[in-house]
Formats: sequence, structure tokens, C-alpha cells
Amino acid sequence: MDTVMTTAPRRRRITGAARVLVVVYGIMALAATGRSFVQIVSEFDQAPLAYGLSAGAAVVYILATLALVFSESIAWYRVAWVAIGFELVGVLVVGTLSIVLPDLFQHPTVWSLYGDGYLFIPLVLPLFGLRWLWTHRPGRTADLVEPVASRSTW
Repeated sequence: MDTVMTTAPRRRRITGAARVLVVVYGIMALAATGRSFVQIVSEFDQAPLAYGLSAGAAVVYILATLALVFSESIAWYRVAWVAIGFELVGVLVVGTLSIVLPDLFQHPTVWSLYGDGYLFIPLVLPLFGLRWLWTHRPGRTADLVEPVASRSTW
């Protein structure tokens, strides 16, 4: 029997670098959420700005994780761009302010000193995230279509 090659749309699966990104974002979401929860519950009155920023970072990491998981949808893909872009700007702004105005950040946040308390992962992670989003844009034919061989029924 002859094998006929056809093209059929396929769903993108989270593999390779995307899987690593999702796992690292998930870990950061858990870490930032746990840290901010403990800080807010136990000592919020000491540094409301810093602990509020930690909670904001946690929300960004949760949103970025979900957006990467569901990035095959154009809406979630856009949410991923916004969340990860916001994360990069946040890390750069808070990191710089924590050096320039150390009195403002006497209590560390997730993004203080560019994420030094998290091995600088908050500084590097959005760069990888944005690069992955750029190289895996929806609508690229290589990502959306692959040949499918029809099978014999005997």
C-alpha cells in the first residue's frame, strides 16, 4: 500500500526548553509565594513596600508559569509576553533601586539586588523566557504543521 503524506495541524507540546522554563517558573512561583506569605504574615509592618513587592513578584511568577503552559493559545501567549516582560522590568528597576537607595530596601525582596538571594535566577530567567517566546511565535508554520503519514487498515 502507498503511504500518503498529508499535513494536519498539531498541538504544540511542552518539551525541551519550554519544560525547563515552566519548571523553573513554577519553582520561583512557589518560592516567591512562600516567602511573601511568611513576610506579610509575620512582619509586614516593618517593610510593607518590600514585602508587597515580593507578593507582586509571586503573582507575576504564577501568571508567567500558567501563560507558558497554555502559550499555544494566542491570548495566553500574549499574557506570557506581558508577564515575563514585566518581570524583567521589575527585576531591573527593583535591583537598581536596591543598590542606589539601599534604605528603601533594607528588607530584601525577590528582586532585590537583581535576585541575588535566588542565585540571580530572577535576572536571567526572563531573558530565557522572552527568547523562547520569540522563537516559538504562534503562526510559524514549522511549529504548527508537521507531516502525518496515513496508515494501512489491514
